[in-house]
Amino acid sequence: MPRMDKRWMLLMHILFLFYSAGSVCSKIVSGEPFMSLKFILFYSIVLLILVGYAVGWQQVIKHIPLSTAYANKAITVVWGILWGALLFQERVTLGKIVGAVIVLAGVVLYSGADYDREC
Repeated sequence: MPRMDKRWMLLMHILFLFYSAGSVCSKIVSGEPFMSLKFILFYSIVLLILVGYAVGWQQVIKHIPLSTAYANKAITVVWGILWGALLFQERVTLGKIVGAVIVLAGVVLYSGADYDREC
């Protein structure tokens, strides 16, 4: 099993931030007329983000256990809440916060199990 390196963990989380930006572009695309210039532009950006994410993901999972990498992907829930609030003026409700905390607590517990097995 590959040893976890903090640099790869950081890169993985930067990659998740990049991936979550694709959701922002997807939301923008959903409000545009089909095949309009703005639709094509943002749809192209979504595709580029997904290709970049796929390449980056393959590099990350060479250095981080797959179970840990997938568990950490849940951080995109938090990024989604932040993007929604900052860019689309969506309300951050108590339910959203509680849900995100539950997801992140699960990630910490699950990832901690992998860490304990390595030590």
